[in-house]
Amino acid sequence: MTKEIYFSISEAADILGVSSLTLRNWDKSGKFPAHRHPMNNYRVYKLSALEDIINDIEGGTNKSNAEKLIKKLLIKHLED
Repeated sequence: MTKEIYFSISEAADILGVSSLTLRNWDKSGKFPAHRHPMNNYRVYKLSALEDIINDIEGGTNKSNAEKLIKKLLIKHLED
């Protein structure tokens, strides 16, 4: 059994190149849900989830859909 690596919301935001507020909005809308730390209930993100979204954005098999999703998320964030 391999151990999963988790990142804080600020670390995940830096990795993805978005703001922490954007990640909070994506979590609330269900577009990119966070996990919760069992001790303090802070949002945390699995390395595997970050890798998946990066792969989708940077040329995964479903690149056009990933780009549309990210564009929608960014537009929604700007409208809020």
